[in-house]
Amino acid sequence: MSVGTLGSGQLADAAPPSRWRGLLRRHATMPLVLAAALLTTYLWVSSLALDDIERRSLNAGQLFRVTGQHVSISAMTTLLVVVIAVSAGVLLTRPALRWLAPFVTALANVGQAMPAIGLLVLLSIWLGIGTGTALIGLVAYAVLPVLRNTIVGINEVDRHLIEAGRGIGMSPLAVLLRVELPLAVPVILAGVRTALVLAVGVATLATFIDAGGLGGLIVTGIKLQRDPVLITGAVLTAALALTLDWLGGVIADLLRPPGLD
Repeated sequence: MSVGTLGSGQLADAAPPSRWRGLLRRHATMPLVLAAALLTTYLWVSSLALDDIERRSLNAGQLFRVTGQHVSISAMTTLLVVVIAVSAGVLLTRPALRWLAPFVTALANVGQAMPAIGLLVLLSIWLGIGTGTALIGLVAYAVLPVLRNTIVGINEVDRHLIEAGRGIGMSPLAVLLRVELPLAVPVILAGVRTALVLAVGVATLATFIDAGGLGGLIVTGIKLQRDPVLITGAVLTAALALTLDWLGGVIADLLRPPGLD
């Protein structure tokens, strides 16, 4: 075996550990920061003499319940946004429908341009209150980043690579699935991360249409002037948004084609 061959083999063997070390280096700080913030909030609240309202709002069962509602609403919103926006983005990059892209993007921009609370209230007047209405409003508000990034990511794929795929006999669907989408994944996932943070933030307003979530703690803290309840709700919301953004970053790095590292 030649020296060059041995060196190539050693580099190939060393590449996966190097990638994992890079992931750890880029993403290890955020969990520590979040854990410190949550622990500090817990110790601060535990040191206070809480009244009956604060104890009812901040007991473990109540916190798990509203956090679960918030996670559920945010996760369903993100799933719907990904399905709708990625599918629409792929269709709008096909030659036959490319002319529609500016109009659909402008329509998606309407949802984000409206004040979130106004959008939810208008939808509740039309559709009634509840989780379903909140989901529709949140999807309308968060769909734009994923749709726009899907279109941009696919359109930015090198046309020579697409022609090369076609030249070796790949069908249009195979080119899309094996060339265009894998190379567009980093850009698409950047949009998904933005949509996740938007969904978590705007989901706090879902409490105004009886969809639950951490917004209830924030509203209770403001209305009843209970700072521990308000701060706990705000910290949990921020921690949830940052956690999901961190997970999105980890997943984006894991799905990134190795050649793009």
